[in-house]
Amino acid sequence: MLGLASLRDLGELKIIEILERSLGESRRTVVGFGDDVSAIRLPDGKVAVLKTDMLVASTDVPPGMTMRQIASKAVVANVSDLAAKGVRPIAGLVALGLPRNLTSQDIRALASGLSGSSKHYGFPLVGGDTNESKDLTISIALLGTTRKKSQLVLRSTAKVGDTVAVSGEFGSTAAGLKALLRRRKQPDRLPPALYRAVYSPRAELKLGLRLAASGALTASIDSSDGLAWSLHELARASGVGIQINRVPVSKAAVEFAARHRYSASDLALYGGEEYHLVVTVKPEKFRMAQKAARGRLKAIGVVTKKPFQVQFKQAEKEYPIAMRGWEHFKS
Repeated sequence: MLGLASLRDLGELKIIEILERSLGESRRTVVGFGDDVSAIRLPDGKVAVLKTDMLVASTDVPPGMTMRQIASKAVVANVSDLAAKGVRPIAGLVALGLPRNLTSQDIRALASGLSGSSKHYGFPLVGGDTNESKDLTISIALLGTTRKKSQLVLRSTAKVGDTVAVSGEFGSTAAGLKALLRRRKQPDRLPPALYRAVYSPRAELKLGLRLAASGALTASIDSSDGLAWSLHELARASGVGIQINRVPVSKAAVEFAARHRYSASDLALYGGEEYHLVVTVKPEKFRMAQKAARGRLKAIGVVTKKPFQVQFKQAEKEYPIAMRGWEHFKS
């Protein structure tokens, strides 16, 4: 029975579905549950775009990450979702759940990470809340605005025939995390590319803004839950299928996979914690999008008529790509 199911049985998506049914939407809602952000219509006709994301140390922080890096990652996770929508954050709030065994030095490092990262992306953190908790928790809420809904690049607007593209290569974070387990929590021994992927992720805000402004995109999502998961979410939200013909794997992930007998494509598809953009583009405007992206977009496939199916095509054969990635309570 659903009423007796544990959170592990439900998973994050089902929990959100239950909340959505109870909370509903108001007449001012422009974007509700189910996308990277939420949005409401303001009295002056503009649209307020809202984003909140929570970092919890026990589930989101790799071994050896410093307090400054933890705080920066919390900011990046929020900014990345706004980047996928083509929205610039203009202000944010931060709520901290702090274990009592932290020191003043820890708090200064957290503050430095929050301040440095928010300044990097061009917005102030203007307030928030603190409380005691058993696990370090950082919850950030961001605000951005647009003149109208049509300026937002949603998950739900991919069209059959669109080109599917990504803004980077995948697998480095998954490889870095696996390397940490193999090396017994020694971050300083990671190859530089894997260290940067795990400990210094970056949101692609400027790229997202340029792509949205180009008018070439039809849909967009950030890849923080994994490439495969993101492709499935685009397909589900838009009621389409996706067929890819290549998986862009980073050189560092390929080298790690070969050395330790992992599947490089699995690292890239299912790893998560990488803040690239996964987009669909009007095929006749791909060159325009590529110009806006300054050459960083990689075409990997096409949107198909097969609802909710995500497949890999190779030598005229099609293979299903599993909907695997990071899902809270299940992963």
